[in-house]
Amino acid sequence: MPPAVEIVPPEWVSEKGRAVWDRLAPSMITRKILTAWDVDAFGVLCEALARYAVATALVNGSALLVPGGGGQVPNPALKVQADSERTFLTFAARFGLTPSDRQAIKTEVSADGGTSGDAGRLLS
Repeated sequence: MPPAVEIVPPEWVSEKGRAVWDRLAPSMITRKILTAWDVDAFGVLCEALARYAVATALVNGSALLVPGGGGQVPNPALKVQADSERTFLTFAARFGLTPSDRQAIKTEVSADGGTSGDAGRLLS
């Protein structure tokens, strides 16, 4: 079992990644989906989503094609956006943050938002 310690983001998580952490982590901690053992993986998830948002803003604020060495080339932010999306979705699945993957995580939430017993971990 993971140690019962305060769960905080790793020091390397950026300000934008921390905003994602602050939005998603509290309910996951309450349900014991996010534990002390998971902070690095969850930090990667938060950074990927933060990077996706930055890349999306760049894409939305510029052209899809930009001048390159041989003429017009895809905006480099598109690759960052796609790579970040892929990373996020991989880690999101591990934490049950997509509808289909959420079914793989079983928690028994009591009326006060806590969990009953140790049944709140991943089944797969």
